[in-house]
Amino acid sequence: MDLSRNEILIGQEGQALIASKNVCVVGVGGVGGMAVMALARCGIENFTLIDFDKVSSSNINRQVVAWQETIGQNKVDVLKKMILAINPKAKIKTFCERICKENLSILNSHDIVVDAIDSIQDKVEMICYCKENNINIISAMGAGNKIDLPKFEVMDIYKTHDDGLAKVLRKKLRERGIKNLQVVSALTKPSYNGKIVGSIAYYPATCGLFICSVIINKILRREI
Repeated sequence: MDLSRNEILIGQEGQALIASKNVCVVGVGGVGGMAVMALARCGIENFTLIDFDKVSSSNINRQVVAWQETIGQNKVDVLKKMILAINPKAKIKTFCERICKENLSILNSHDIVVDAIDSIQDKVEMICYCKENNINIISAMGAGNKIDLPKFEVMDIYKTHDDGLAKVLRKKLRERGIKNLQVVSALTKPSYNGKIVGSIAYYPATCGLFICSVIINKILRREI
């Protein structure tokens, strides 16, 4: 994989440092899938991908794993092929299963975990496990029901606002004694509040790219 344009910015040492890290992404839909694609192009070579879901037609409007030919395929399998098409040297573990209290040990031995799932219960269990076991984690908050110009920021969970997912999560984490959590959250209010969450291509994608940028900068600053 030709990373010469990266090396202009970060040098060979920085590029080698990125390649040495092991990233686990839980949920490879709109946010997680885009984060993985950007991380692969930045030079991450070691991935663990976790998602129980298959590609459906309703994913096509916003998920990198979704097009007509992939409908019905496991998302993690599609994404693995996409990473290898970019970098054949990449080492990729896939788990086509739902992350839950019973299988959280999958998260061990990673430099950072990306939490890109929507299930509150599973999200809470994963976050608590990472905190209790000193595993770096960054969580995506809600990227649905918004259509304006995306504005995201990395912040502590307890400073989030205008985000229904974050609001519920804050309460659950406070009850579990979690004092802080780094998240990527949109700064704008929802454009729609229906029962079914709407989502447009650029919102989850922007969130995923933002997560990638946070991780790469953490690596280069030797924070992970």
